[in-house]
Amino acid sequence: MTETDDSTDWYSGDHATFGDRLTAAREAQNLTQAQLARRLGVRLKTIQGWENDASEPRANKLQMVAGLTNVSIRWLLTGEGEGVQEPASAEEIAADAKAVLADLKEMRTQMTQLTARMGRAEKRLRMILREAM
Repeated sequence: MTETDDSTDWYSGDHATFGDRLTAAREAQNLTQAQLARRLGVRLKTIQGWENDASEPRANKLQMVAGLTNVSIRWLLTGEGEGVQEPASAEEIAADAKAVLADLKEMRTQMTQLTARMGRAEKRLRMILREAM
C-alpha cells in the first residue's frame, strides 16, 4: 500500500472510477469477485454492479471492502490516500525481466559446473570402490 500523488496517480478521481479502484484493490489481494462477495456476505451481482459503477456499497460494506482489500475508504472513493500501486510500466517490467533472466543464466552456469563436479566425484568414488574390492 502506498500514499498516492494526486497529480499523477493512475487511480485518482480524474483517471479512475470507484469501480476501477475496487477492481484494482480486489485483484491486488488475488481475490475473485465471487470470493469477495462471499467474504462480504453479498451476491456476486452486487460486486459486479459496484465494479461496473452501476451502484455503490453502503457505508458498512464500504468499510468491510476497505478492510478486506487493505486500502483506505478515502482511496476507494476518491483515489487519494492509502491504496494499491499503479501498474508497472513496460520499461519497469522489461528491466525486472532482464534482471531475472540474468539470475537464471548465472544459476544455469553454476548448475552446469556443479553437475560436472558431481560427475568427477562419482567417478573417483567408483575408482576407490573398485580398488577396495
